Amino acid sequence: MATNSSLKNQISKSNGNNQVSNAKQMTLKSLLSSPAVQKRFEAVLEEKASGFTTSLLNMVNGDPNLAEAQPMSIITSAMVAATLDLPIDKNLGYAYIVPFRDWKKGNEKVAQFQLGYKGYIQLAQRSGQYMALNVTEVYEGELKSWNRLTEEFEFDPEGKESDEVIGYVAYFRLVNGFEKTVYWTKQQVEMHRVKHNKSKNKEQLTGVWKSDYDAMAQKTVLKSMLSKWGILSIEMQKAVTTDETVQEMDEKGELKQAEMIEDDEPVKHIEESSDKESEDELTELFKDGTITPSE
Repeated sequence: MATNSSLKNQISKSNGNNQVSNAKQMTLKSLLSSPAVQKRFEAVLEEKASGFTTSLLNMVNGDPNLAEAQPMSIITSAMVAATLDLPIDKNLGYAYIVPFRDWKKGNEKVAQFQLGYKGYIQLAQRSGQYMALNVTEVYEGELKSWNRLTEEFEFDPEGKESDEVIGYVAYFRLVNGFEKTVYWTKQQVEMHRVKHNKSKNKEQLTGVWKSDYDAMAQKTVLKSMLSKWGILSIEMQKAVTTDETVQEMDEKGELKQAEMIEDDEPVKHIEESSDKESEDELTELFKDGTITPSE
């Protein structure tokens, strides 16, 4: 099966060099300038391709940590965003390209695509199936009551007592009238983050979790709700399956998953897991202060 190496070989040939090893050493700028890569972005973005690749290069140049990632992984992550027609400017919050160290591949730094909660909302709006869709933080004093069985959520935005976030609530109403409300406490979100953190130090905040914890927490709750109860368009299905994964591109320009970095299974599955770090063990970490939910 053709993988990124196939594309690298094609790039080498298009540049008059048949050595794949040279393609591996190519910088992001030289890869983006190659006809093979340009052709793929133009096929997806048409006249917007040039502006998109320019913004990608500027973003990487402005992020020393991301600049250290394997260039082809940056390109394939950007291609996922391009196929979903979402901006990759991290300040906008629709999609992110996040570097991490792959301990299974000699500690190599690679990039993965991450969808923001605004990206999920944007894709849902395009589907035309949602009358209403939102997710927000819940501050201390705002939550009056929550029944997870009947989904009765009593919310008082005027009751805010402090800037402390105690949880996150998501809601949607479909055009057919179906409604769904989901509420996760901040402790549930943090337990989910720690459980599925692939770094050696599971309590450590990295990537967007470190720079914008609330945005990632909202995305986690929203993604869980939509993937379980929402109507998923083809775009939304692609978003769910490619979110937080490393992608590879074959010689035909098709993307395929290389490795799942984080599994966004619902929090309730923590109770059913036989993993070493069970819910009870994680709860104890909170009790003894080993893990402190980030503000």
